[in-house]
This record gives sequence, C-alpha cells and structure tokens, in this order.
Amino acid sequence: MLQPLLHDLVSTVMAPASALSDADGQIRPAGVQGLFCADRRVLSQARLLVDGREPESIGYAPGAAGQARFVSLARWLGDRTVDPTVRIERSREVSPFGMNEQVEIVSTASSPVTATVTIELACDFAAVEAVKSGRSGTPAPAAADGENRLTWHADTTHVTVTGHDAHATAGDGARLRWEVSLPPRGRTTLRWELAVEDAAVVVVPPAVALEWSPPRVTADDRRITRLLDQSLEDLRSLRLAEPVAPGDTFLAAGAPWFLTLFGRDSIWAARMLLPLGTRLAAGTLRVLARRQGRRLDPDSGEAPGKIMHELRRDAFDLNDEGGRLPAAYYGTIDATPLWISLLHDAWRWGLPASEVEALLPNLQAALGWLADHADPDGDGFLEYIDSSGRGLANQGWKDSGDSVRFHDGRQAEPPIALVEVQGYAHQAALHGAALLDAFGLPGADRWRDYAGALAERFRAAFWVDGPRGPFPALALDRDKRPVNSLTSNIGHLLGTGLLSREESARVADLLASPGMAEGFGLRTMSSEEGGFSPLSYHCGSVWPHDTAIVIAGLAREGFDTQAAALAEGLLAAAESFGYRLPELFAGDARDLAGRPVAYPASCRPQAWSAAAAVVIANAVAGLYPDVPGGRVDLRPLSGAPLGALTAGLRVADADVEVRVDHDGTATVKGLPADVRLAEPVSPSSPRP
Repeated sequence: MLQPLLHDLVSTVMAPASALSDADGQIRPAGVQGLFCADRRVLSQARLLVDGREPESIGYAPGAAGQARFVSLARWLGDRTVDPTVRIERSREVSPFGMNEQVEIVSTASSPVTATVTIELACDFAAVEAVKSGRSGTPAPAAADGENRLTWHADTTHVTVTGHDAHATAGDGARLRWEVSLPPRGRTTLRWELAVEDAAVVVVPPAVALEWSPPRVTADDRRITRLLDQSLEDLRSLRLAEPVAPGDTFLAAGAPWFLTLFGRDSIWAARMLLPLGTRLAAGTLRVLARRQGRRLDPDSGEAPGKIMHELRRDAFDLNDEGGRLPAAYYGTIDATPLWISLLHDAWRWGLPASEVEALLPNLQAALGWLADHADPDGDGFLEYIDSSGRGLANQGWKDSGDSVRFHDGRQAEPPIALVEVQGYAHQAALHGAALLDAFGLPGADRWRDYAGALAERFRAAFWVDGPRGPFPALALDRDKRPVNSLTSNIGHLLGTGLLSREESARVADLLASPGMAEGFGLRTMSSEEGGFSPLSYHCGSVWPHDTAIVIAGLAREGFDTQAAALAEGLLAAAESFGYRLPELFAGDARDLAGRPVAYPASCRPQAWSAAAAVVIANAVAGLYPDVPGGRVDLRPLSGAPLGALTAGLRVADADVEVRVDHDGTATVKGLPADVRLAEPVSPSSPRP
C-alpha cells in the first residue's frame, strides 16, 4: 500500500501528541488524518457540521506551539446578502495527552440565527506504523458516559471526549450536538475536549522549564528572524522525556511518525541548538547514556557501548515484506560517534564539568564500541549490515533502502562503509581524546593515533575521479569498491578534521557546483548522477538539516561564500513553506518553478529541520566558544553576506550578545568573567 501524503495537511503538535487535519480544520476518516498520541491514533474523525453541512473554509493560521485556528463560513445562515454574516472560528489546542477545541460562531446578521452544530467523532486505535503504511484500524465502539461524555477503550489506552453543554450520542456514530440560538449580531462559544490515559507510554512531556533561551535576534534579512520564531515554537512542541527521568529533556525527531526518541536525530538537534544553551544537550546525553548498549544482540543491533537508534512502545512494522524493528532498536552506525561529539561540544559551550564527569564512563564505553564493534571485518572503517534480515538495510542518516547508489544508478551491496561516518569517527576520536586528557583519564594518545591512521586510510580508499575531478566517494561497498556518486554526505566531513585544507577546499567547490546547489539548499545527490531524482527521499531531494550541517562545516572551515549561498537557499525555501521548514522537499532547480516543490510525504515539524534556523544564525554570528580553555573565537561570515545581525546567545549560562555590522565587523558583549575573546584571525582561516 502507498504511504499517505502529508504536505497539504495542518499539523498541530505537542509531543507526544499530534493532530493532522485538512486545511479547513476537519479531521476526516482518511489517510493519516487524526489525533495521534504515543504511537497510536486516538481520534480518527472530528468533523464539524452545521445543520448537517460542512462550513466553507476561508483560511487557517498556526498559533503558538500546539495551537491552530481555522475560519469558515455558514453562508446559508444569516442575512441574504452578498457578504457572509455567519462566521465560524475553530481554535484547536493539542496537549501532550489530549486536545481541546473552541468553536466560536459569530453572527453579524440583522435577524436571529438558529442552528444545530454537531461534531462527528471516531477512534480506531491504529498503530502509527500501520497508518504510515496506508492502512487504518477498525473503528472502536464508543460508549456514552452521561449526558455529554463519550469514551473508547483499547487494552492500556482510554480515551474520553467531553462536550461542554453538549448532548452526546454513541449509537450509529459518536456525536456531540449543540442547539444554537443567536440574537442579531450575537455570538456563542462551544467547547469540547479529549483526554487520553495510557499506561504503556514510553515517552512523556518534560517536567522542567524550557531548556533554551529565546535568542533575541534582529537581522536585516527578516527571513532569519521569522524562521527562528516559527522554528523555536516548533521545537518547543517536540520536547519529550522518559517517565523514569522527566527532568531530562530530548527532542522528538518529528511529527507524525517520529514523536519519540531517535538517537541520531535527537543528538543532531541538541548539537545544533547549543548556541541557545547546554541544558537540552545534557538531557539528551543522559537519556541516551541510560539506554547505552550492554550486550550483543543481532536482532536489535545492540552492542556494548552503542547508542540506540529508536524507541517505541511496541515492535515497529517497517513494511509488508517482513521488516520489523524491536521496541528498542540499535540499528545505527553513526549515533555513537555523534554522542561523543555532542558531549565534547556541550563541554566546550559550557556544560558544567560535574555533568560531563558523570558521563565519562559512558564516553569510555562509546569509545569501546568504536574500537571493538564498529569495524566487524577489521579493514579500519566503520560499516554496517542488517544481520537480522528484519531491520534497516541502510543505517546512516540516509536510511532508505535505495540511498547508496553508484554513479550509474546501481545500488551498492552491504556491508556499507559510509563516507560521512568515517568523518564522524575521526572527530569523535579527537573529541574523546580531548575529554580524556581534560579529566585525567588514560587512553587519549590511542585515540589521536586512531584518528591519524583513519585519515590516511580514508585518503587512500575513498577518493575517486569524476567528471568534475577528484572527490570522496559516497561509501565503500561489500567488495571495498568506492560507490562513486557525488552526494551531500561529503559535506559532513567539513569540520571533522578528516580532510586536509586542500581537500576541504575541493569538497567546498563541489558542493557549490550547479548539480548540487542550484536548488533551494543542498541536494542530497548531484543531478549529474544516474540515481538522481528530485523527488527521491535521499537521492536528489533537499533536507534542511543536511544543508545546515554543511553550512556549519563550510563556515567553520572558512568557506564563507559557499556557506552564505546555501543559507540563502534555505531562507528562500522557508519563505515558501510559511517558515516551517519540512523534513525535506524536492530538489528541483530554482528556475523550474521559482519556489520549492513539496515532498508529499514530508513530516512537519521536524526537529533537525527546525534547528537549522539556529545553525544559520550562529554561522552568520560566528561564535565559537571553548569555555574550558577560557576563550571564545568570533568569526562571522566575511562581508556580512546576509546583512547585519544582532543575536542574543548563551555561553556557559551567560547571556551573550553578538553584533555583526554591515561591513562584517563583529563585537561581543556579556562573556563570562573567566572567558576571553581571542585575537581576530584572517577571514579565510578555519574557525577553531
């Protein structure tokens, strides 16, 4: 069956709940529409009728996190004039375990208005993965519980709907009904709410205040501030914790399919938000450390020291061909080195030493996985293969089954050694060594030697020749052949230290080539490759988080022109998507339609897509702290290519203001007393 489309639905989220409706506010029993809570659909219909008819929609607007407002007309009511005189304003608010709506009926008619208002309701308790696969559940029977209440039950889940001053019926269909009578120019407000009780949830809303501070950004390019405003609201709606530690917050990957803990996604989102504070990073590190692998299990992919990939309430069916992930799944090749680098980067941004020290045993275990389990064939590269036959075939961030392709379009056979993962491992080894040294633990030299040897092996095995000259291949396949397609993956090498200065310059030039960058951001695969399709999930589309990671790497390496061009592409895309960047969008050239084309099954909001806004702001500001070393480097994009900007960021829990003027001159105020501003360096020099 086909996956249902998402791009034209309105998504209202407060994790672990999300409501998806048509743009008129109606939740219809079709596709993915409904209210989901903790991997179950707890409402499959909420259809508003006035006198048995659907009002006519005239618009909607998202509100703050978890809120949306829909406006429609009942043109058959009221005065018989050209102008409508009966308006319906439907305000929706999603909470972590429920939803409420206010339906305000406003009349400007000169005579009284009477109407019957009905909400038709249904619940099918469908598992989120079933809905994702195009299936639906069987409608569950409703029970009327008193005059104004309806209930549904399924094993551990209990759903209650209450209509204030409504009449509830559950016979041939669950309904709430109100009889409305308005005087001339009158109005009334109808209210109903849904509450979910579920004893089997594995994620809950955090029990602590918001972990980051609003960045207080002003910019010549107003798109930056608008994108930040919307993105931070979306990120606020994606905060989650585990029931055993509600004070440790992480970000869910995205709605509606991924409102849970995802190792790679949660790590990247926390890392991208470090300029706003370290509290989210600390929570994410601790949550994943508690679930760090302890044993070898080929079914789940668990291994000692490994960081998990995904957490669900139950086993998760991938498809109709037998793919099935256990509830706690470890099938990821990159989450473990990325966890190490998040710990290091949070330390550099000012995470207290005591909190870092508490995680050092987990750091040592993660380095142990890197040494003992990440390279099963001993060739010196990190690689993966799904030995269970039921897990993910590809276990990097491009985890679709067809994402690893040669230049001619052929798919590579596993085991696969991905290019960017070697960069992550190199950086993690250096970051691990720095932490071991700083906290007086042995083994740092071993990991510096590991990084140096990996760089030499990589240089010999991964670089290939192509139509535009030499470049790093996407991967090595099972026969150790370079998978010779040009992809965005190579951009993740920037800033990891794996490349020489000359190699980084080569990668930066390739990323700026038309085949990669002529759209709204960075394509996942060059248009010159045999496997390219602008609507492929990973072989030609644009992923905002992928582009943002590359922007950060380019800026850190001093390739400011390329970084600014990609940032401008994402800002242009954000404008087209109402400043809520989706999970991905089509990789068409800009001159095709003048605006990006939606990827129809793209999730919104998505944590790392929303976090891209912070990456852009910090790349422009150029703030690179080393709190343990007592210094901050300030290196904005040279020439202020996106205009002047003032950003309020955080370093070691201190509010820091960075100002970038029109000529690129930068100043910083509010640094902690024990942190000094480093001497300026050449604009073309790499950032520390």
